[in-house]
Amino acid sequence: MSTTTSTLSVRVARKQPEAVDIATFELVSVNGSALPAFSAGSHVDVHLPGGPTRQYSLCNAPSESDRYLIGVLRDPASRGGSEAMHAQIAEGQLLQISAPRNHFPLAHDAKRHLLLAGGIGVTPILCMAERLANMGADFEMHYCTRSPERTAFRQRIAASSFAPKVSFHFDDGAAGQKLDLAGLLAAPASGTHLYVCGPKGFMDAVLGTARASGWPEAQLHYEFFAGTVTASSSDASFEVQLASSGKVVVVRTGKTVVQALADAGVEVQVSCEQGVCGTCLTRVLQGTPDHKDMYLTPEEQAANDQFTPCCSRSLSPRLVLDL
Repeated sequence: MSTTTSTLSVRVARKQPEAVDIATFELVSVNGSALPAFSAGSHVDVHLPGGPTRQYSLCNAPSESDRYLIGVLRDPASRGGSEAMHAQIAEGQLLQISAPRNHFPLAHDAKRHLLLAGGIGVTPILCMAERLANMGADFEMHYCTRSPERTAFRQRIAASSFAPKVSFHFDDGAAGQKLDLAGLLAAPASGTHLYVCGPKGFMDAVLGTARASGWPEAQLHYEFFAGTVTASSSDASFEVQLASSGKVVVVRTGKTVVQALADAGVEVQVSCEQGVCGTCLTRVLQGTPDHKDMYLTPEEQAANDQFTPCCSRSLSPRLVLDL
């Protein structure tokens, strides 16, 4: 079984530095046609030279149909995607991307929105802020970075109508301007929804503080852009069975479900391979998954009716998958 999705051909119309180690890429249709519509919080998959596919959030206004804008941090600790974008992708180059997908949408029934961005995690948060400002919605935004020179979109935010709603917090700044998470999240208000995106440590701190303060899970919205899949001493071999054919595949220790299925001639569409993007999300009909992803909410993981075969494993001897 192989699943595929259509791709869009785009051209890099502009590549521009935004801050230290951060560049934006403006993507336009090769034939000049309008691009598929998107909503705040959406991302696209970018197919890079050499094969890797990476997800980047769209950070321009959803009302724009002539372009997509993505921001990319050059991270030497990454798996090569950001390095390829910075070193290999130039203006005029053609790329294949997916249509926009949104796993991080705004809750339009919320009375108030609290937006928290860490570093390059500002890309979807900025798009949300601009959308909320255009809607006249009640929100505030906090943007945390290492230093002013590493803060992308400062001028764009300063020139916006919602600039008074944005607070900047710099790691190298005075103590008084640093983000007081405990104070900010101390009293969850009915109807207030929290959105967070950024490095894993930042997001863990935000979500941990919110949950400890009693924020309902339904009011927490987040998107990890990189995962850390760790092996465990409990990782053992197990079987997966394909519901459509009854075929059984053994997943050995040290191999992922996706890899074992590929070895058996069964392809599952993947992208991030870190349990972040949800591309490979698969229904589980029987068995208990060992969830290692950062895509599903705790409630969704507890339901045990779906899992990410790129990184998650099994707590039971066999998983029956809807494949």
